[in-house]
Amino acid sequence: MGEKKHIVYKIEPGSIAEEMELAPGDALLAINGKEIGDVFDYHYLIHDEYLTVLIEKADGEPWELEIEKDYDEDLGIEFENGLMDDYKSCHNKCIFCFIDQMPKGMRETLYFKDDDSRLSFLQGNYVTLTNMKDADLERIIAYKLAPINISVQTTNPELRCMMLHNRFAGEALKKIDRLYEAGIEMNGQIVLCKGVNDGGELERSIRDLAKYLPYMESVSVVPVGLSKYREGLYPLEPFTKEDAKEVLGTIRKWQEVCMKSHGTHFIHASDEWYLLAGEELPGEDNYDGYIQLENGVGMIRLLLDEFGEALDELRAAKADDDLSKEPASFCEQLPDRNETHVVSIATGYLAAPFLVQLAGDCMREFPNYEIHVYAIRNDFFGERITVSGLLTGQDLKAQLTGKVLGERLLLPCNLLRSGEEVFLDDMTLGELKTALQVEIDIVKSSGQDLLFSMLGIG
Repeated sequence: MGEKKHIVYKIEPGSIAEEMELAPGDALLAINGKEIGDVFDYHYLIHDEYLTVLIEKADGEPWELEIEKDYDEDLGIEFENGLMDDYKSCHNKCIFCFIDQMPKGMRETLYFKDDDSRLSFLQGNYVTLTNMKDADLERIIAYKLAPINISVQTTNPELRCMMLHNRFAGEALKKIDRLYEAGIEMNGQIVLCKGVNDGGELERSIRDLAKYLPYMESVSVVPVGLSKYREGLYPLEPFTKEDAKEVLGTIRKWQEVCMKSHGTHFIHASDEWYLLAGEELPGEDNYDGYIQLENGVGMIRLLLDEFGEALDELRAAKADDDLSKEPASFCEQLPDRNETHVVSIATGYLAAPFLVQLAGDCMREFPNYEIHVYAIRNDFFGERITVSGLLTGQDLKAQLTGKVLGERLLLPCNLLRSGEEVFLDDMTLGELKTALQVEIDIVKSSGQDLLFSMLGIG
C-alpha cells in the first residue's frame, strides 16, 4: 500500500465520519483496500453500501472501519487539499487571459492558472481540455463525473490553436465528442474577442456546439475582460454598443432554433452584453434555471426578482401587522421606525444602476431609510473592468473616503477571497474598516440578503 495520506480538515456535524469519531488531523489512507489518488477516486469509491475505510489517527494509531450506508450517502469529510492531489496548471498562452493582464507584485496565488478537469467537477471551473490526458478522460467517463465545464472559445481548430497559442488546442476539441458519446453532461463557455472569434466564427461555434445537445446543456458568451496592463499582449479592442447588439442578435436567433429543437435556450449572453447594448434584461424563463449563473448570465435578473419578492413579503407582513407569521417576524427586527437610518452600498459600475433602483424601492417602502449607492471606478485594473468582483481595497478606500457612509457600508461577498477577509490587493477588511471608520457588512449574493442587509435585519 502506498503512503499517500489525505489529511482531514473538517468533519460535517451529524455525518457518518462524526459517528465514526473521525476528527481533523486524521488521515485517510484507503477505501476497500484501494489507495485514493485524488478526489475522482474518492468520490467513486465511496459510492457503495459497504465500505472498509483505513484511517491513520493524528497520533499515528491505525483504524480500520467497517461502514454500512446508503449507496449515494457521503461520509461527511472535508480534506485539507480539496483536490486530494497536486493541481494541474495551464500551459496555454491565451490571447484573452486575464492573469496575464495583472500587475506585478501581487500575491503569488493570483498568478496560478489552473486547467484541471477535477476542479471543473468540484468547483465549476472551466477547462480548455488541452491538459486532459486520455487516462483523465477515461476516468471521467468511467466514474461518470459531471458536469464538465469547457472553455471552448471557438470550434474552428486552427483559430483555437491561435487563440490559446497551443498547437494541440484544435485537436483537444475531439475530447468533446468522446464526452458526448459517453453521455457526460457538459457546459461550454466562449470568451468573445472582437475581430477574432465573433461574427461568422461565433455563428459557426454555436452551430457546432448545438449538435452536442442535450449533453452539452448550455453555452455562455462573455466579452473579453481588458485591463490596463496589456503591454506586449495581443492587441484586443473593447466591444461597442453596436457590436453588443449584433452579438445579442446572433444569440437570440440560435435560442429560437434550440427552443424549437430541444426545448432549451442553450446559448446565453452574459449580463454585460445587454447593458452595453442598452437593452432590457430578459425575464427569468430565458435563463433555463440559471445554469450559467457563475459566468454572469442572469445574475442581475435573479437579484432583481429575488429582491422584489422579498420586498413584497415584507410589505404584506407590514400590512397584515401579524408578527406571528414569516416573514412578518423580521419586522420585529427593524430598527426604530421613528428614526432615520443611513446606509451605504459600494459596487462596480456594472451593477450600480440596478442597486440604485433597488435602493429606491426600499426607501419608498421604508421612508426612514436613506441609502447611498456608490459606483466604484476600477483604477487598479483600469476603467474597462466594471464588475464588482475585481474591485480592490485601495480603490474602495480612495473613492469612499469623505463620502456619506452612514451606520453601515454594504459590500458584495465576491470582493473577498473565499473564506477570508482579504481583498485582491491584500488589503484586509479590518484595514478598510479602520480607514473609513464605518462598520462593514458583507452581503451574500441573493436579493433577500441584500434587502435585509439594507434594513439591518435577519
